[in-house]
Amino acid sequence: MAPTTAPTAPTVTRPPRVSVQTDDFDLSAETLALRAADGGIGAVVSFVGTVRDGADGTPVSLMELEHYPGMTEAAIEAMIDEAFRRFDIRGARVIHRVGALAPRDQIVLVLVSSRHRGQAFQACEFLMDYLKTQAPFWKKEHGPDGARWVDARASDDEALARWGINVEGNGR
Repeated sequence: MAPTTAPTAPTVTRPPRVSVQTDDFDLSAETLALRAADGGIGAVVSFVGTVRDGADGTPVSLMELEHYPGMTEAAIEAMIDEAFRRFDIRGARVIHRVGALAPRDQIVLVLVSSRHRGQAFQACEFLMDYLKTQAPFWKKEHGPDGARWVDARASDDEALARWGINVEGNGR
């Protein structure tokens, strides 16, 4: 008699929690991938950031984003870990683009899943506030007067402070 083996459940490959990439992303595909392995998800909240065609009254024709490979991904992973500690969420995914981006190009995607919408909304907003001030990215905007490096805004630090995180001397 041949030995019997128990049937195995299909394996669902989960995407990495963090991707820093030059390629664009597909919101629908990323949402489906986040939901694929978890039937307990009742809410998915997403944020997609795009390049504006102007900043502080100055036209922007191109934005360049640089990062420190390895360190950037580790910093975002730590942010996601903190979101899991603070909120009742089931999954999270952050994609951040680097390189040269034109106005209307997608820059960042934050996806958060949970059983209920409130926790997903809060965690998504927390992750965006954290990304704006703590992720090691450097942004340069190009316009009619040349290129300029963009520093973090005081309002970004204030947004992070409402989560109980104070940032001193932050300049990106």
